[in-house]
Amino acid sequence: MTADSPADADRVVGVGPFPGGRADWPADPRLDPELLEAGDARNVADEFRYWRLEAIVEELDTRRNPLQIAIENLGHDFNIGSVVRTANAFNAAAVHVVGRRRWNRRGAMVTDRYLHVHHHPSVEAFQAATAGLTLIGIDNIPGSGPLEGAEVPREGVLVFGEESAGLSPEMAAACERVLHITQYGSTRSMNVGAAAAIAMYEWARQHR
Repeated sequence: MTADSPADADRVVGVGPFPGGRADWPADPRLDPELLEAGDARNVADEFRYWRLEAIVEELDTRRNPLQIAIENLGHDFNIGSVVRTANAFNAAAVHVVGRRRWNRRGAMVTDRYLHVHHHPSVEAFQAATAGLTLIGIDNIPGSGPLEGAEVPREGVLVFGEESAGLSPEMAAACERVLHITQYGSTRSMNVGAAAAIAMYEWARQHR
């Protein structure tokens, strides 16, 4: 089905206004009156329909996984948004952007609003902020070991580099270990957004 097919044009995104009038609205402080009145077309799970953004974050905070994610942003990598969106799907405790403060948020599909995203100008600042946590790099650099079969720490940080260059030498040195995803085709590497999804799933497989 193409994006401009007749069926797609009739697709309902989210939910419409809450049935009935204002008198029928639930007495729940988590709900947003504007969403109740106009409908909720956001990309959120059904249990959060009509909830205020702040209320969703508060609820997610009670369920956060101890997993944290770090991404080097040395050249405005367009894949950061994809990694952030996946981190939201796994309800990561935090996302760290190391390097440039600005990054392209389009791929995140506003999911960064439901996460705790921190910026660190340097690897040194990132290390200070995550002191006590095990840093695990994900890259296929020389000396890295296979992700499959490796034990990923429950309370640690998965660290990803840029799409083209991978982890910087400084970041790779800061990691306790660097793991790679074994590949079986002709390409040397895979998209960092895809690699991040695989690594987060492996963490969830081991700890959830």
